[in-house]
Amino acid sequence: MSRTVFCRKYQQELEGLAVPPLPGPKGIDLFEHVSQKAWKEWLSHQTMLINEKQLNLMDMTARTYLGEQMNKFFSGENYDQADGYVTPENTKPTSEG
Repeated sequence: MSRTVFCRKYQQELEGLAVPPLPGPKGIDLFEHVSQKAWKEWLSHQTMLINEKQLNLMDMTARTYLGEQMNKFFSGENYDQADGYVTPENTKPTSEG
């Protein structure tokens, strides 16, 4: 049986992570309060931010920025989107004809 957690992002019981995603206290906090669904969405969003904002992960400023965005993402605060990003729901199909 998989473990469930009360997900901080979705405010409901969902399937939890199998292992802490980060070392230390932050990883334990995420393990105890973030669902697999929310974590997968964060990884996708993080990748988009890294690519679109051309972040260098060797730069501590970029890593600090991602940490701040992750906290906002999971806590329901407004978090940064990639410049010019349009969610799939907001795209209009093109008519080819």
